[in-house]
Amino acid sequence: MATFDSENAAHLHRELHSHLPSDPALRVKTLESLAIERGLVAPQTVDAWVEAYSEHIGPKRGAQVVARAWLDADFHARLLEDAAEAIKDLGFQGSATGHLKAVANTDRQHNMVVCTLCSCYPFSILGMSPSWYKSAEYRARAVREPRQVLSEFGVALADDVAVRVWDSTAELRYLVVPQRPAGTQGWSEEALAAIVTRNSMIGTQRDLPLEAS
Repeated sequence: MATFDSENAAHLHRELHSHLPSDPALRVKTLESLAIERGLVAPQTVDAWVEAYSEHIGPKRGAQVVARAWLDADFHARLLEDAAEAIKDLGFQGSATGHLKAVANTDRQHNMVVCTLCSCYPFSILGMSPSWYKSAEYRARAVREPRQVLSEFGVALADDVAVRVWDSTAELRYLVVPQRPAGTQGWSEEALAAIVTRNSMIGTQRDLPLEAS
């Protein structure tokens, strides 16, 4: 019967990691180079995925959804009723958005999304989730003390603004539709999408700037 030697396992773990750079970006580059060198992935495939998430997915798809909702009242209503179906208008669908629910901020309610069990997230329209979203601290405190967490993100809410926290699961994921900023009348969908941020669609940002960040 095979036995598990914890000291030997720890030694192997240290040995493997000693060959990787400490900087995360360098680690990723090292792993990428090794995968390409050993024929596990083609460099064109890596480039395609990087471009997809940086140029097309990122939070850009979600921003386009929000901008469309701001401009089209019918789309906005359909988005709140059945987000997974509504976003098909933009060609956005997939396993990560098959059970998507959109919730809209108002003058009297602010929405915030968390995943208390793990880190479920609609990555196909928001890109990869930020590291803080996956942290145990955010996952616990967002439910227990949402106003304090929001204040640490720079969101100051009046006492008459309610906070609703939505807990994502593998079967149901959320998209916050932020309020459209004043002074954007007459803006194009493209211009509006440029000011929508990832954090605003998670709910850790409320007021959007009139200039793209």
